[in-house]
Amino acid sequence: MSSSIKTQGLTVTALLAVALPSSFAFVPSSIQSAPGATSIVTSTSSAASVLSSFRSPSAAAAALEGHTARRTASITTLFASSASYIPAEADESCDVLVLGSGPAARAVAALLSSPTCPDGSPHGLDVLMADANFDRAWPPNYGVWEDEWEAINDLYESFGRTLGDRKCIDRRWGVTDCYFGGSFNIPTTERFRVDRPYCRIDKDALREVLTLDGKDNSGYRVIRANHISRATSTNLYSPSGTLTHDTDGSTIALQAKDGKQTTVRTRLIVDCTGHESDLVLKDGRASSQPPGFQIAYGALVTVDESSSPDKSQIGPYDKEAMTLFDYRTDHFKEGSDDERNAEQAPTFMYAMPLKDNRIFFEETSLVARPAISFQECKDRCFTRLDHLGIKVVDIEEEEFCYIPMGGPLPAKDQRIIGFGGAAAMVHPSTGYHLCRAMMAAGAVAKTIRIELDKEKDEVNLDVAAAAAYNAIWAPSNIRQRNFAVFGGEFLMKQNVEGLRGFFDGFFRLPMEMWAGFLAGWPGLPNNDQHETWNARIWFGLTFVSKLPLQVAADMLLSIITYSLTGGEDLIQSVTPLLGEPESYEHVERPKNMGDVAAKAEARKMIQESRVTEHLPVAFGSSSKKRSRKDDTGVMDDVVEVESTEEVPLKSFQ
Repeated sequence: MSSSIKTQGLTVTALLAVALPSSFAFVPSSIQSAPGATSIVTSTSSAASVLSSFRSPSAAAAALEGHTARRTASITTLFASSASYIPAEADESCDVLVLGSGPAARAVAALLSSPTCPDGSPHGLDVLMADANFDRAWPPNYGVWEDEWEAINDLYESFGRTLGDRKCIDRRWGVTDCYFGGSFNIPTTERFRVDRPYCRIDKDALREVLTLDGKDNSGYRVIRANHISRATSTNLYSPSGTLTHDTDGSTIALQAKDGKQTTVRTRLIVDCTGHESDLVLKDGRASSQPPGFQIAYGALVTVDESSSPDKSQIGPYDKEAMTLFDYRTDHFKEGSDDERNAEQAPTFMYAMPLKDNRIFFEETSLVARPAISFQECKDRCFTRLDHLGIKVVDIEEEEFCYIPMGGPLPAKDQRIIGFGGAAAMVHPSTGYHLCRAMMAAGAVAKTIRIELDKEKDEVNLDVAAAAAYNAIWAPSNIRQRNFAVFGGEFLMKQNVEGLRGFFDGFFRLPMEMWAGFLAGWPGLPNNDQHETWNARIWFGLTFVSKLPLQVAADMLLSIITYSLTGGEDLIQSVTPLLGEPESYEHVERPKNMGDVAAKAEARKMIQESRVTEHLPVAFGSSSKKRSRKDDTGVMDDVVEVESTEEVPLKSFQ
């Protein structure tokens, strides 16, 4: 970096898409239980609903007295965490608690709480957002394709939410440029222009329009606190008692930066805390590669144009175009270690000219495993700018971008609903996320609203959580994702020559084809080009025909190798073979009823017996009746056994 760069007022921001783990093991002082409270909660019918109406452990325990004979506990069927304490009283309650306050969190909260909904819901839900850093500015720069942003605007208007027409657009470019020179006889000066408009989002404006304080009952409420729990198994958390689920909802402990503790009672929890969430478990049973990582160093800078012969450009970059890819390496000395490193671990320049002589540069490693060094990206950025004759005189912001891509999907049967990075929604090949999350927020909000708007006795929160996951990762969407996961794996193994050939061929496809691949999400423009297996196979065949022979051969070999070494998901994605991936929809667990009629018959015969004095445990001590028709069509009472205690029969005279 040149010594002439001014750093007064330098603001350094970091896009670290990670929920940092707590550095403490905190158990709220309210998490105390009366002796035996744990066994009461875990073995008593409708424990949570009984406890919720009492303010003290002793009162709750007293209320439960006399209810211990029936042992058909109604704790959630999804192996809910056993409550280790009886909460005195929740400080806050809501329909949906949203954890986090980034774009994904505020988007889904805005739609959940909206007074209107495309499904005709008469009212919004009571939504509480929890994040100790709620007031912190968003650090990243967001770039979107214009037509995708217009589709998102339409979606939000259907919920009665406006994104302010073009209020959130900071800069629009009518065309998008790429540079792939240096391989396959492509000159380093050759520009590849794509006739598709691109936009830079005004992150502060977007944050503002998605910030709804709920004062007029049309938005969400905010608590500046974070959860303190970590999932240890499906629906089990540590520290014990800080997060529990039951049939009526969840109880979670939050803590503010000043140490203030808050207990929240909610029907559902949506976790938007990022890729490395402490609450959302990944699916360890399905075969999947670990994630790759997109690493980038970005800088919003002012450049010196005093000696520039053409004020319409900054170096080679046209001010009226957004430069999406510059994969050239001619800024390194030929034959040097730096050049060899850049060829084997490629990075590209991403450039957004703003107003006058302000421009945002970002040197990016598209996807790698392990991740490339941030310092390497920064060094390459300024080496490139120096070579291009671009003199930086002031740095306004720096950005450090860390985005996990691909990796396993969330585990099934979780009550916590992961969303955004927590649900692995980032595009596995490109790192695009904002438009995908904002579009998916519509489907998730609609699903949750439908589930919670049911009659009280019809609401099943396990079903609701599973339906929300299925709205994100329907089997058809998983198949489409699997295709993109292979793409990410292929890109990770390419050197710079392979990437130049890949993207040069990619953008020579019909625009609808490549745009659909970059979108990769239902509802976004051109996604219909990739939603079915036959559309994806046609895309693949057409794409291979556009590639340089060397890259095409490598791709075909990679397809074969990937498919033979555990990549069945790719075969499933591009053929009708192997069926659909397993759905996230709720599957009712089998009840251990046994043969009710046989047990009822045995009970009756034992009661009439003059020999047997005790009713065996298997046949139960209490029962309820339900009616059914016998073979003749006559209504008959059938006994259903509920207890498992051995009961002495009346002594014989």
